[in-house]
Amino acid sequence: MQIREYRDDDEAEVLALLQASLGWVPDDQYARFFHWKHHENAFGRSPAWVALDGDRIVGFRIFLRWEYVHDGRIVRAVRAVDTATHPDAQGRGIFSKLTRHALEQVRAEGVGFVFNTPNDQSRPGYLKMGWQPVARLPVLVTPRSLPSLLAIARARVPADKWSQPTSAGRAAVDAFADHDAVTALLAASRATDGVRTNRTPEFLGWRYGFAPLEYRVVTLTDRLADGCVVFRLRRRGGALEAVICDMLVPSTPRTSVGSLLRSVLRASRADYAIRIGGSDVARALSLPLPGQGPTLVWRAVCDDVMPPAPAWHVGMGDIELF
Repeated sequence: MQIREYRDDDEAEVLALLQASLGWVPDDQYARFFHWKHHENAFGRSPAWVALDGDRIVGFRIFLRWEYVHDGRIVRAVRAVDTATHPDAQGRGIFSKLTRHALEQVRAEGVGFVFNTPNDQSRPGYLKMGWQPVARLPVLVTPRSLPSLLAIARARVPADKWSQPTSAGRAAVDAFADHDAVTALLAASRATDGVRTNRTPEFLGWRYGFAPLEYRVVTLTDRLADGCVVFRLRRRGGALEAVICDMLVPSTPRTSVGSLLRSVLRASRADYAIRIGGSDVARALSLPLPGQGPTLVWRAVCDDVMPPAPAWHVGMGDIELF
Protein backbone atom coordinates (compact mmCIF):
# COMPACT_ATOMS: atom_id res chain seq x y z
CA MET A 1 0.00 0.00 0.00
CA GLN A 2 1.28 3.45 -0.97
CA ILE A 3 0.40 6.77 0.68
CA ARG A 4 0.75 10.01 -1.23
CA GLU A 5 -0.67 13.52 -1.18
CA TYR A 6 -4.13 14.08 -2.64
CA ARG A 7 -4.20 15.62 -6.13
CA ASP A 8 -7.06 17.51 -7.74
CA ASP A 9 -7.48 14.81 -10.38
CA ASP A 10 -8.28 12.37 -7.53
CA GLU A 11 -11.53 14.19 -6.77
CA ALA A 12 -14.00 11.99 -8.65
CA GLU A 13 -12.54 8.80 -7.17
CA VAL A 14 -12.40 10.30 -3.67
CA LEU A 15 -16.03 11.46 -3.86
CA ALA A 16 -17.00 7.93 -4.90
CA LEU A 17 -15.03 6.58 -1.93
CA LEU A 18 -16.81 9.00 0.42
CA GLN A 19 -20.09 7.73 -0.99
CA ALA A 20 -19.13 4.09 -0.38
CA SER A 21 -17.78 4.75 3.12
CA LEU A 22 -19.75 7.71 4.53
CA GLY A 23 -22.90 7.82 2.44
CA TRP A 24 -22.04 10.96 0.50
CA VAL A 25 -24.00 11.40 -2.72
CA PRO A 26 -21.67 11.93 -5.70
CA ASP A 27 -23.71 14.77 -7.19
CA ASP A 28 -22.93 18.39 -8.01
CA GLN A 29 -24.08 19.72 -4.64
CA TYR A 30 -21.77 17.40 -2.68
CA ALA A 31 -18.89 18.29 -5.02
CA ARG A 32 -19.57 21.99 -4.37
CA PHE A 33 -19.78 21.26 -0.63
CA PHE A 34 -16.38 19.51 -0.79
CA HIS A 35 -14.84 22.49 -2.61
CA TRP A 36 -16.34 25.03 -0.19
CA LYS A 37 -15.24 23.06 2.83
CA HIS A 38 -11.72 22.11 1.78
CA HIS A 39 -10.60 24.48 -0.99
CA GLU A 40 -12.21 27.81 -0.10
CA ASN A 41 -11.62 27.79 3.68
CA ALA A 42 -10.51 31.19 4.96
CA PHE A 43 -7.86 29.44 7.09
CA GLY A 44 -6.34 27.73 4.06
CA ARG A 45 -6.79 24.72 1.83
CA SER A 46 -7.09 21.36 3.60
CA PRO A 47 -4.05 19.06 3.38
CA ALA A 48 -5.11 15.58 2.28
CA TRP A 49 -3.66 12.16 1.52
CA VAL A 50 -4.78 8.98 -0.22
CA ALA A 51 -3.89 5.33 0.26
CA LEU A 52 -3.42 3.35 -2.93
CA ASP A 53 -3.81 -0.36 -3.58
CA GLY A 54 -2.10 -0.48 -6.94
CA ASP A 55 -3.72 2.36 -8.88
CA ARG A 56 -6.94 2.26 -6.86
CA ILE A 57 -7.67 4.71 -4.03
CA VAL A 58 -8.83 2.71 -1.01
CA GLY A 59 -8.30 5.28 1.74
CA PHE A 60 -8.61 9.04 2.22
CA ARG A 61 -7.53 11.32 5.09
CA ILE A 62 -8.04 15.08 5.13
CA PHE A 63 -7.48 17.73 7.82
CA LEU A 64 -9.60 20.89 7.77
CA ARG A 65 -7.48 23.91 8.68
CA TRP A 66 -8.66 25.97 11.65
CA GLU A 67 -7.37 28.76 13.85
CA TYR A 68 -8.04 29.37 17.51
CA VAL A 69 -7.23 32.29 19.74
CA HIS A 70 -5.96 30.96 23.07
CA ASP A 71 -5.65 33.72 25.66
CA GLY A 72 -4.73 36.21 22.94
CA ARG A 73 -2.36 33.92 21.00
CA ILE A 74 -3.35 32.59 17.56
CA VAL A 75 -2.90 28.82 17.37
CA ARG A 76 -2.95 26.99 14.05
CA ALA A 77 -4.97 23.79 14.33
CA VAL A 78 -6.57 21.21 12.08
CA ARG A 79 -9.77 19.26 12.40
CA ALA A 80 -9.82 15.56 11.55
CA VAL A 81 -12.75 15.09 9.15
CA ASP A 82 -13.98 12.98 6.25
CA THR A 83 -11.67 10.01 6.70
CA ALA A 84 -12.75 7.10 4.55
CA THR A 85 -11.69 3.51 3.91
CA HIS A 86 -13.33 1.49 1.18
CA PRO A 87 -15.53 -1.24 2.70
CA ASP A 88 -13.64 -4.02 0.93
CA ALA A 89 -10.28 -2.71 2.22
CA GLN A 90 -11.17 -2.45 5.90
CA GLY A 91 -9.16 -4.34 8.52
CA ARG A 92 -5.80 -3.45 6.94
CA GLY A 93 -4.91 -0.54 9.22
CA ILE A 94 -5.45 2.06 6.50
CA PHE A 95 -7.15 4.53 8.87
CA SER A 96 -4.24 4.40 11.33
CA LYS A 97 -1.51 4.56 8.70
CA LEU A 98 -3.06 7.54 6.93
CA THR A 99 -3.65 9.38 10.19
CA ARG A 100 -0.11 8.86 11.50
CA HIS A 101 1.31 9.98 8.16
CA ALA A 102 -0.90 13.08 8.22
CA LEU A 103 0.17 13.94 11.78
CA GLU A 104 3.83 13.90 10.78
CA GLN A 105 3.11 16.17 7.82
CA VAL A 106 1.25 18.82 9.83
CA ARG A 107 3.82 18.66 12.64
CA ALA A 108 6.41 19.80 10.11
CA GLU A 109 4.18 22.80 9.37
CA GLY A 110 4.01 23.83 13.03
CA VAL A 111 0.34 22.97 13.59
CA GLY A 112 -0.47 23.13 17.31
CA PHE A 113 -3.10 20.42 17.69
CA VAL A 114 -5.81 18.33 16.06
CA PHE A 115 -9.40 18.38 17.28
CA ASN A 116 -12.65 16.79 16.19
CA THR A 117 -15.97 15.40 17.43
CA PRO A 118 -15.96 11.72 16.39
CA ASN A 119 -19.03 9.56 16.80
CA ASP A 120 -19.26 6.59 19.15
CA GLN A 121 -18.01 4.19 16.44
CA SER A 122 -14.88 6.10 15.42
CA ARG A 123 -13.90 7.60 18.81
CA PRO A 124 -12.16 4.45 20.13
CA GLY A 125 -9.85 4.44 17.12
CA TYR A 126 -8.84 8.02 17.77
CA LEU A 127 -8.27 7.39 21.48
CA LYS A 128 -5.93 4.50 20.62
CA MET A 129 -3.83 6.92 18.56
CA GLY A 130 -3.38 9.42 21.35
CA TRP A 131 -6.47 11.61 21.19
CA GLN A 132 -7.79 12.77 24.56
CA PRO A 133 -11.42 13.56 25.43
CA VAL A 134 -11.99 17.22 26.34
CA ALA A 135 -15.69 17.20 27.22
CA ARG A 136 -19.16 16.37 26.00
CA LEU A 137 -20.45 19.64 24.59
CA PRO A 138 -23.74 20.65 26.24
CA VAL A 139 -26.83 20.95 24.05
CA LEU A 140 -29.42 23.59 24.93
CA VAL A 141 -32.88 24.14 23.46
CA THR A 142 -35.20 27.13 23.59
CA PRO A 143 -38.84 26.29 22.76
CA ARG A 144 -40.95 28.79 20.82
CA SER A 145 -43.98 28.05 22.99
CA LEU A 146 -45.27 25.55 25.50
CA PRO A 147 -46.74 23.28 22.77
CA SER A 148 -43.24 23.20 21.24
CA LEU A 149 -42.11 21.09 24.18
CA LEU A 150 -44.00 18.18 22.64
CA ALA A 151 -42.12 18.66 19.35
CA ILE A 152 -38.85 18.60 21.27
CA ALA A 153 -39.84 15.37 23.03
CA ARG A 154 -40.64 13.72 19.69
CA ALA A 155 -37.51 14.94 17.87
CA ARG A 156 -35.38 11.92 18.75
CA VAL A 157 -34.09 11.17 15.24
CA PRO A 158 -31.06 12.47 13.31
CA ALA A 159 -31.51 15.91 11.77
CA ASP A 160 -31.46 16.49 8.03
CA LYS A 161 -28.10 17.59 6.64
CA TRP A 162 -29.42 20.23 4.25
CA SER A 163 -31.31 23.32 5.36
CA GLN A 164 -34.90 24.38 4.94
CA PRO A 165 -35.35 27.70 3.10
CA THR A 166 -36.65 30.69 5.04
CA SER A 167 -37.08 34.41 4.51
CA ALA A 168 -36.39 35.18 8.19
CA GLY A 169 -33.66 37.75 8.67
CA ARG A 170 -31.10 38.31 5.92
CA ALA A 171 -28.95 35.94 3.93
CA ALA A 172 -25.64 35.61 5.79
CA VAL A 173 -23.66 36.22 2.63
CA ASP A 174 -25.32 39.66 2.36
CA ALA A 175 -25.16 40.47 6.08
CA PHE A 176 -21.41 39.81 6.20
CA ALA A 177 -20.58 41.52 2.91
CA ASP A 178 -19.84 44.87 4.59
CA HIS A 179 -16.26 44.38 5.79
CA ASP A 180 -16.25 47.51 7.97
CA ALA A 181 -19.51 46.58 9.72
CA VAL A 182 -18.29 43.04 10.39
CA THR A 183 -14.98 44.36 11.71
CA ALA A 184 -16.87 46.66 14.09
CA LEU A 185 -19.09 43.79 15.24
CA LEU A 186 -16.14 41.52 15.96
CA ALA A 187 -14.22 44.27 17.75
CA ALA A 188 -17.22 44.97 19.99
CA SER A 189 -17.98 41.33 20.79
CA ARG A 190 -14.50 39.86 20.98
CA ALA A 191 -13.64 38.05 24.20
CA THR A 192 -10.03 37.40 25.23
CA ASP A 193 -10.28 34.49 27.63
CA GLY A 194 -10.08 30.78 26.88
CA VAL A 195 -9.94 29.01 23.52
CA ARG A 196 -12.11 30.46 20.74
CA THR A 197 -12.24 30.26 16.96
CA ASN A 198 -10.33 33.12 15.36
CA ARG A 199 -13.34 34.94 13.93
CA THR A 200 -12.44 37.43 11.19
CA PRO A 201 -14.54 39.04 8.44
CA GLU A 202 -12.99 36.58 6.00
CA PHE A 203 -13.85 33.62 8.22
CA LEU A 204 -17.50 34.66 8.67
CA GLY A 205 -17.83 35.32 4.94
CA TRP A 206 -16.57 31.81 4.16
CA ARG A 207 -18.17 29.92 7.04
CA TYR A 208 -21.68 31.16 6.32
CA GLY A 209 -21.33 31.79 2.61
CA PHE A 210 -22.24 28.37 1.15
CA ALA A 211 -25.60 29.09 -0.48
CA PRO A 212 -27.18 25.59 -0.25
CA LEU A 213 -26.95 25.72 3.56
CA GLU A 214 -29.24 28.78 3.69
CA TYR A 215 -27.54 30.53 6.61
CA ARG A 216 -29.49 33.56 7.84
CA VAL A 217 -28.70 36.49 10.14
CA VAL A 218 -31.05 38.28 12.52
CA THR A 219 -29.75 41.52 14.03
CA LEU A 220 -30.57 43.06 17.40
CA THR A 221 -31.10 46.52 15.82
CA ASP A 222 -30.70 47.90 12.32
CA ARG A 223 -26.92 47.99 12.91
CA LEU A 224 -24.94 44.77 12.58
CA ALA A 225 -22.40 46.04 15.13
CA ASP A 226 -25.08 46.05 17.86
CA GLY A 227 -25.28 42.27 17.74
CA CYS A 228 -26.60 39.41 15.64
CA VAL A 229 -27.34 35.72 15.57
CA VAL A 230 -26.50 33.33 12.71
CA PHE A 231 -28.83 30.37 12.22
CA ARG A 232 -30.24 27.90 9.74
CA LEU A 233 -33.38 25.78 9.69
CA ARG A 234 -33.45 22.02 9.35
CA ARG A 235 -35.93 19.21 9.86
CA ARG A 236 -35.56 16.75 12.70
CA GLY A 237 -38.35 14.26 12.23
CA GLY A 238 -41.60 16.23 12.41
CA ALA A 239 -39.99 19.21 14.13
CA LEU A 240 -38.58 22.35 12.53
CA GLU A 241 -35.31 23.21 14.25
CA ALA A 242 -33.44 26.52 14.26
CA VAL A 243 -29.73 25.78 14.61
CA ILE A 244 -28.05 28.69 16.42
CA CYS A 245 -24.57 28.74 14.93
CA ASP A 246 -23.14 32.01 16.20
CA MET A 247 -24.38 34.68 18.59
CA LEU A 248 -22.23 37.80 18.31
CA VAL A 249 -23.19 40.57 20.71
CA PRO A 250 -21.08 43.27 22.39
CA SER A 251 -22.40 42.13 25.75
CA THR A 252 -24.82 39.41 26.79
CA PRO A 253 -27.51 40.82 29.06
CA ARG A 254 -30.57 38.62 29.35
CA THR A 255 -32.62 41.09 27.29
CA SER A 256 -30.25 40.97 24.29
CA VAL A 257 -29.89 37.18 24.21
CA GLY A 258 -33.59 36.62 24.77
CA SER A 259 -34.54 39.17 22.14
CA LEU A 260 -32.34 37.54 19.51
CA LEU A 261 -33.62 34.03 20.24
CA ARG A 262 -37.24 35.15 20.26
CA SER A 263 -36.72 37.03 16.98
CA VAL A 264 -35.33 33.91 15.30
CA LEU A 265 -38.17 31.71 16.54
CA ARG A 266 -40.86 34.26 15.72
CA ALA A 267 -39.58 35.03 12.22
CA SER A 268 -38.73 31.45 11.23
CA ARG A 269 -41.68 29.72 12.97
CA ALA A 270 -39.27 27.02 14.12
CA ASP A 271 -40.52 24.80 16.94
CA TYR A 272 -37.37 25.44 18.94
CA ALA A 273 -33.82 26.75 18.75
CA ILE A 274 -30.87 24.47 19.48
CA ARG A 275 -27.27 25.37 20.21
CA ILE A 276 -24.07 24.20 21.80
CA GLY A 277 -23.11 25.86 25.07
CA GLY A 278 -23.34 29.60 25.51
CA SER A 279 -23.02 32.20 28.23
CA ASP A 280 -24.54 31.75 31.65
CA VAL A 281 -27.29 34.14 30.59
CA ALA A 282 -28.01 32.07 27.48
CA ARG A 283 -28.11 28.90 29.55
CA ALA A 284 -30.64 30.44 31.91
CA LEU A 285 -33.00 30.99 28.98
CA SER A 286 -32.86 27.40 27.74
CA LEU A 287 -33.45 23.79 28.63
CA PRO A 288 -30.49 21.38 28.78
CA LEU A 289 -30.68 18.02 27.02
CA PRO A 290 -28.83 15.68 29.41
CA GLY A 291 -26.60 13.07 27.80
CA GLN A 292 -26.83 14.71 24.38
CA GLY A 293 -24.19 16.52 22.40
CA PRO A 294 -20.95 15.60 20.62
CA THR A 295 -17.74 14.75 22.44
CA LEU A 296 -14.83 17.07 21.69
CA VAL A 297 -11.45 15.33 21.51
CA TRP A 298 -7.91 16.72 21.16
CA ARG A 299 -4.48 15.48 20.16
CA ALA A 300 -1.15 17.22 20.58
CA VAL A 301 0.95 17.99 17.53
CA CYS A 302 3.33 20.84 18.40
CA ASP A 303 1.43 22.02 21.49
CA ASP A 304 1.96 19.67 24.41
CA VAL A 305 -0.71 20.74 26.91
CA MET A 306 -4.42 20.33 26.26
CA PRO A 307 -6.49 23.31 27.45
CA PRO A 308 -8.88 22.21 30.22
CA ALA A 309 -12.55 21.75 29.39
CA PRO A 310 -13.76 25.05 30.96
CA ALA A 311 -11.36 27.00 28.71
CA TRP A 312 -13.07 25.92 25.48
CA HIS A 313 -15.75 28.23 24.06
CA VAL A 314 -17.24 26.18 21.22
CA GLY A 315 -20.54 26.81 19.47
CA MET A 316 -22.55 25.01 16.83
CA GLY A 317 -20.92 27.03 14.06
CA ASP A 318 -17.54 25.61 15.08
CA ILE A 319 -18.53 21.98 14.78
CA GLU A 320 -21.65 21.34 12.65
CA LEU A 321 -21.18 19.78 9.20
CA PHE A 322 -17.52 19.12 9.77
